[in-house]
Amino acid sequence: MRIGILGAGNMADALGTQWAAAGHEVMVSGRDPGRSAERAAGMTAQAAARTSGTAVPATAAETAAETSAEARSCAVAEVRSGTFAEVAAFGDVVVVAVREAGLADTLRAAGPALRGKPLIDVTNAAAPDRYDPTRPLARLIADITGGHVVKGFNLCHVDVWRLTPPVFDGRPLAVPLCGDDQAAMDAARTLVADLGCTPVNGGSLARATQLEATAAFMIGLWFGGADAQAVLPPLPSSGEHQPA
Repeated sequence: MRIGILGAGNMADALGTQWAAAGHEVMVSGRDPGRSAERAAGMTAQAAARTSGTAVPATAAETAAETSAEARSCAVAEVRSGTFAEVAAFGDVVVVAVREAGLADTLRAAGPALRGKPLIDVTNAAAPDRYDPTRPLARLIADITGGHVVKGFNLCHVDVWRLTPPVFDGRPLAVPLCGDDQAAMDAARTLVADLGCTPVNGGSLARATQLEATAAFMIGLWFGGADAQAVLPPLPSSGEHQPA
């Protein structure tokens, strides 16, 4: 799968590196072309190192020098960088991984190539106490782009996505997904599984607002030092329910 990522920050790095190691072609984009290129080179080296089990280069210079050879030896496609519009055109699926403040401008810069395309929205509000449920981010993305948005990957700190795989107490991390388009949801499920996680059907895109609000609430608890995972009981103690 060709995965374009709008953004070249930590979320793009963590998720994109995992997907590159899983054999996907990845392209990232950011506001600074030079930094985006450096990020792409680092992701390539990281993905190749994970595939081969070798050490990751310690410096940017070493990363740049070893990236191509490392990728070739491990059959890992080189992560590329480009403009927002190039990334939008490149991806079979495009991941939206930019900060809330720059979201609208980034989507407009990406242009018409996003229309009708599966878009994975991993964004959250800039601060937990500033989330506005009357202005859901997933709906904003859909309205600006005309793409098939799937909300997901927004409930965990970036370091969780660097784990290979994210497993806690013997249970793979469950990743809820909200979307309306079946093909987009199928693509998102594949990307979840490629991280070693379990995709969970969270319902339609209308329910993405609830997923965003859940993230805001839980992140607020974590910021306060609470174990947010302990808020909910395990499935056997959750009352009567229909099997998934």
